[in-house]
Amino acid sequence: MEKIRRHIKFYGYVQGVGFRWKASNTARRLGISGWVKNLPDGSVEMEAEGTPRDIDDLIEALENHSWGSVERIEADSIPVHGDYSFDVI
Repeated sequence: MEKIRRHIKFYGYVQGVGFRWKASNTARRLGISGWVKNLPDGSVEMEAEGTPRDIDDLIEALENHSWGSVERIEADSIPVHGDYSFDVI
């Protein structure tokens, strides 16, 4: 299946609750590359590259994160980079 890449921002109670750890572990398990980082406004920014289904599964896992709460998600399609790892920045 063809890969896509998404730029995603998560808003809500998403910092200080293991959100980036969950994102990186889930992304690696699903074979998704990209990165995730905290932003000064309290949101979390992520780029994820993989199959559409795997990225949807990643987002669903993060929406159901038991320690925090996602209030809103913004996502845009961006060009594929072809990277091979998922990093916490």
